[in-house]
Amino acid sequence: MADRPVVVYGASGFSGRLIVEFLREYNVPFVAAGRSRERLEDVLDHVPGISTADYEIAEVGHDVGELTALFEGSKVVCNSVGPCIYYGDTVIEAALAAGCHYIDTGGETPWVKSVRENWHERFLEAGLLVAPATAYMSATAEVAIRVAQERAPGIDTIEVLSMFMGMPTYGSTQTIFGQLQWESLYLQENEYVEWPPVTTIEALIPGEFRTRLALPWGGFPHPVWFKDDPRIANVYAFGGLLDRTIMENVVAGQRDYQEKIRPLPPEEQKKILADIADSVQAGMPPRENRRHQRTIDVVSARGSLDSMQVVVHGQGAYLQTGLIQAFAAHHLVFQPPRATGFASPCSAFGHRELLAALEAYGLARLKIVG
Repeated sequence: MADRPVVVYGASGFSGRLIVEFLREYNVPFVAAGRSRERLEDVLDHVPGISTADYEIAEVGHDVGELTALFEGSKVVCNSVGPCIYYGDTVIEAALAAGCHYIDTGGETPWVKSVRENWHERFLEAGLLVAPATAYMSATAEVAIRVAQERAPGIDTIEVLSMFMGMPTYGSTQTIFGQLQWESLYLQENEYVEWPPVTTIEALIPGEFRTRLALPWGGFPHPVWFKDDPRIANVYAFGGLLDRTIMENVVAGQRDYQEKIRPLPPEEQKKILADIADSVQAGMPPRENRRHQRTIDVVSARGSLDSMQVVVHGQGAYLQTGLIQAFAAHHLVFQPPRATGFASPCSAFGHRELLAALEAYGLARLKIVG
């Protein structure tokens, strides 16, 4: 049983160590949990200012029983172990059994859709929040969507572009390749529609002359968040890395998957895709450099007569994820979420509040461009 209000499961990973770094900033006591105590101790020893944090380390197996026993007594679980489509249900089940709110960093569409369909009612009945995709490439763009809704209440169609400079982490790379086994979705007239294989666009970011190569990458969580929303009928989301060479290699990998891997049995596909991801990113990338590793989120929204374009310039995709997770956990320690059951980050914590947190740390700035 934990005697601190927050458990960070996967604290030795790239995102996990940033979550605990920002929990220290918020002065929230936490348990840093994972499968290897030695690994956890080594990673946390390198977290800036960790000697001033109130925390403990817990070694735990990826098992519902072990995780439930660890989570009991806490208020919220921050899960950064991925890909969530493979490992998330075990953590969610344990969080619910222990009576904890659950947030994670996994924004892949099949995962978010699965959480809504399989866990919403159970968490709602328990008065608890289950909020996957409480992270960059999800929450930051959602802030821009909610601002557009405020200023142009007649909008019914949303296009989202989220891109960043940097190298995906091990977990992100596993997710990028792993979700090739699943459909990529958009929302059209409140119905899920599947993108054709290897769909790409040349996106133009406001203020730039070069176009950027972007993909649906599963569709992102936004179509799932707005399914059955009375105001929004259509949602199209794209994203990627600002480095075109990396994106071209990703597209080539998608074509290879369609031609050579997709005909194979699912388990064999899973293993091959995991091996490919390992070959791309097998270790821990360096800490983000804010000057270089910038982010851009663009939301174009329109209705019959209304239109709005909102841009969020930011820095450090994974820094934003760490902050968003810590902000959400801090909120849940002191007050209930704005919504229970399955909810998006802005529905659970407020889009103005999330934006204020990002701005307070100099990680994002929002502006209306049209």
